[in-house]
Amino acid sequence: MCAVATDTRLETDRLILRAPRRADAPWIADRINDIGIARMATRIPHPYAAADAEAFLQGLDPLEDKVFLVEHREFGPIGMLGFHRQPTEWSETRSSISPELGYWLGRTFWGRGFATEAVSAALDWAGRAWGRRVVTAGYFADNPASGRVLEKAGFLLTGEVQHRFSVARRETAPTRMMVRLA
Repeated sequence: MCAVATDTRLETDRLILRAPRRADAPWIADRINDIGIARMATRIPHPYAAADAEAFLQGLDPLEDKVFLVEHREFGPIGMLGFHRQPTEWSETRSSISPELGYWLGRTFWGRGFATEAVSAALDWAGRAWGRRVVTAGYFADNPASGRVLEKAGFLLTGEVQHRFSVARRETAPTRMMVRLA
């Protein structure tokens, strides 16, 4: 079993957020193997195979990474969400107090409020149970929908734009940085 958010289970009206299991790897690979998803993330390669999902799950650091599989009560797994230490100069000094949030949903679940619901639930947990009062996030400038999700969840733009490498794009992209204070 992979080491993630230590059996934490979060529930909202429509969603359940739980630790991913090895058995979820084929599902994760199937959903995330979409260039439209991969190109909006920094660390997701494309194409993405089951072996990539297994390596991701096995490589999680229980002290640094808190990862949740996002399940819809009717549709089953729809995406993932996690808090990670970002290996950049900007976050190196903040890693112990301000993890960076990242998330993705399968394309058929975009535009229905699921991302905002999942992000809000995870942020509530991060402040209440995990003791994180500052959380950072970034979104590629060509993905304003992600910026709106983060704004609805209480994030504010910092005014900083970083150029972050996207594995799927094979190039850097301007990334608007945000912060949420609890």
